[in-house]
Amino acid sequence: MRSLVAARFDSGGQPFWTQSVDATFLALGCDRNGLTRADAFERLKLAGPNADVSGSKRGSVRAIIKRMIEPLSLILMAAGLVSVATGDVIGGSIIVAILLLSIGLDTLQEGHAIRAADILRRSVALKATVRRNGVLSEIDVADVVPGDVIRVRAGDIIPADALVFECMAFTASEAALTGEPFPVEKRPGMVTAVAAAEASNAIFRGSVAQTGEALALVVGTGRGTLFGAAAAALATAGETSPFQRDLSAYGLLTARLTIALVVVVLTASIFFGRPLLQSLMFAVALAVGLTPELLPMITTVTLSRGAMRMARRKVIVKRLASIHDLGAMTVLCTDKTGTLTSAQISLACSITLLGADDPRPSRLGAIAAILGGDSGALDAAMTSAAPDAAQGWTLSSRQSFDFTRRLGSVLAAGPEGALLITKGAPEAVIAACRSSLVDGKVVAFGSNERIAALAEVRKLAERGMRAIAVASLPWVGAARDLIAQDETGLVFEGLCAFADPPKATAAAAVARLAEAGIRLIILSGDDPVVVKRLAGLVGLATDKVFSGAQVARLSDAALAVQVRSVDAYGRLAPDQKARLVRALQAGGAIVGYLGDGINDAPALKAADIGLSVDGAAGVAQASADMIMLDSDLAVVADGVEEGRRTFANILKYIRMGASSNFGNMLSMAAASIFLPFLPMLPTQILLNNLLYDFSEIGIPFDGVRPEAVARPQVWDMRGLIRFAAVMGPLSSAFDLITFGGLLLLFHVSPPAFRTAWFLESMATQILVIFVIRTNGRPWRDLPRPALVASSLGALMVAMVLPFTPAAGWFGFVAPPLAATSFLGLLVIAYLAGAELLKGAAIAASVRRAVRPHAA
Repeated sequence: MRSLVAARFDSGGQPFWTQSVDATFLALGCDRNGLTRADAFERLKLAGPNADVSGSKRGSVRAIIKRMIEPLSLILMAAGLVSVATGDVIGGSIIVAILLLSIGLDTLQEGHAIRAADILRRSVALKATVRRNGVLSEIDVADVVPGDVIRVRAGDIIPADALVFECMAFTASEAALTGEPFPVEKRPGMVTAVAAAEASNAIFRGSVAQTGEALALVVGTGRGTLFGAAAAALATAGETSPFQRDLSAYGLLTARLTIALVVVVLTASIFFGRPLLQSLMFAVALAVGLTPELLPMITTVTLSRGAMRMARRKVIVKRLASIHDLGAMTVLCTDKTGTLTSAQISLACSITLLGADDPRPSRLGAIAAILGGDSGALDAAMTSAAPDAAQGWTLSSRQSFDFTRRLGSVLAAGPEGALLITKGAPEAVIAACRSSLVDGKVVAFGSNERIAALAEVRKLAERGMRAIAVASLPWVGAARDLIAQDETGLVFEGLCAFADPPKATAAAAVARLAEAGIRLIILSGDDPVVVKRLAGLVGLATDKVFSGAQVARLSDAALAVQVRSVDAYGRLAPDQKARLVRALQAGGAIVGYLGDGINDAPALKAADIGLSVDGAAGVAQASADMIMLDSDLAVVADGVEEGRRTFANILKYIRMGASSNFGNMLSMAAASIFLPFLPMLPTQILLNNLLYDFSEIGIPFDGVRPEAVARPQVWDMRGLIRFAAVMGPLSSAFDLITFGGLLLLFHVSPPAFRTAWFLESMATQILVIFVIRTNGRPWRDLPRPALVASSLGALMVAMVLPFTPAAGWFGFVAPPLAATSFLGLLVIAYLAGAELLKGAAIAASVRRAVRPHAA
């Protein structure tokens, strides 16, 4: 017996549905009577349970440790502990508390992929009917093994991937697996197509039997199924998100600068013979001053406020950092069914042989559906289009839909007398007709008319529609049970076409996303012809539509080239969707994925930002970063705007550190080398840092200008360095002017020098936020009250403290009035200089996210 896993593929690596049933029985060492219980037991030990292996669960302690060893966390923890050790217990405790709170909030988001796999396992059948020892019996679905013969009936959830070798009027819903919105007819026979969506002889785990009954040979179980592959993808560790990568890069940059500055200052202090302990404390205070200890709080509060605003826009945010990632997104990949379309089959048109609109074919089809249909999707669509069609009609007899002959009939009595109504596959119904109804007259239906009717069917298919044909025949004689011979010599009435139409808002939403710099790509399991039609309807390029088979033939390098110009893909397997996402990421894109089915789970996992919708498959919702309560692309556009607003406010804090905090620390390091005394005491540095941090608490509540949310933006460490290279030296230049003025003009004492520089440093650091928070003029784009209150409140404390009795605690003395006035003029000059230079600095600091070429 060949390997149970290898049986899913032939020697050439082709999928199991391309093999004959007899060859597969032989390969698995079994027959149509099923397995013996003993054989099944041995196979179960070899193949394992028909379940999905859970990913290793990481406990809360491990999750916390992982976050604690990130560069920024290590820096903040060290800064907090050193602050406590040097006497600033309150300041150090605040730093540590902020860090722990941020880590705690992130830890609550841990384990989404593991929970998704759990939901996936719970969504499948619990029991399966198999043939063991020649007798049908019910067993736990986990005990199904390759080689089992299973029976599935209407309503059953299919427990394994299997080859159909016997069936009766059997259809299955595979929308969640393949994206095909219509029920799929299954029947025995050979299939050459490699796409699962075209495997008419195979059934797949997780799909649902719609009609009829089938016997099938199990070929794949557990992780060896299409369904199991999706679960396995969710159990793997996810890639680091763009936001996490940016934070890590910023943490490493800060760590390098801090270490370099501390080494330089400490070496210089020791070289000039200053006390070792004093030099060490000063260097540590500098390090704390450079540390962005408020960044976790700023990001957490900003992202939390973004989540609250997105909730009002009908979006549930499961991972806070995904708000930023959504704002940085440059490409949105989306499934077709349920996202761009309504996922509800509807009657699109009813036409005659000549292609003219005529309600009669759909009315007769609705009568047949109401009186004797199979309650399938097409019957439901016709019934919905004409719910009153059967009034005055009664059912006399019916011939159920025959999946071999591909048609079915009802005999009804009504206003037109006794009438046989037949509907089914166009090819089958057309072949059974001998005449047709044209302009109310019955005319001959020869070979030319058949060709014309089939041409109309092809036209409908090219428009992405599925057609059925409707025929009738006046009944002569008494009513009786129908037989197949009655369905001959019919009168061709016309065609009914069905579609899963695009949502009314889809085209406008696609255009809005394009205006926001986001390219939309359709990744669907449906037929490429249908995908092409839909792409055209929503405004996407349709010059090229790739199929899953074409994608499979391309190398990763070739695929990375093709994704630059192809906006629509059809007949994709779940792993191919994920592969396309990775190809886009390889080209520098930040990729979002919007999907609602089991077949979307791997792509949702691979994408930088996963989006699902209310009513989606449980696994899709659980693996997504966000869930949209309104499955409308316009909601995505709203979320993108919110993400960019969040990024803009976080970037304000980063820019503040680059322009003021970093500049002041450089000034302090330079002064420590050339001044005969410490330019600021360690406690004064820590107080400066604490008040500065307090002034920034209002940043998450600030507004954002429209141009800041117009295009995708991401952090760029080189850009931030360039920003610091412009604004940092500006700040340092005014600090050096301050030093020169205080020593050469006013000849102040060291305590008065420290106090005066503390005042100047606080004023420039805090007030510059009103300049660099906006690309426009500060007086034309006023800040929100929360930022005004936090900034001016901190500034007031800093300005008043040196003139209060508490000044002695920090080593402050009141500077001369003339020196204070001089500092005021310098602050005004600095702010004017910052306003003049900020345009160039901001332009250099923001890297627009990469947008791959579109067709």
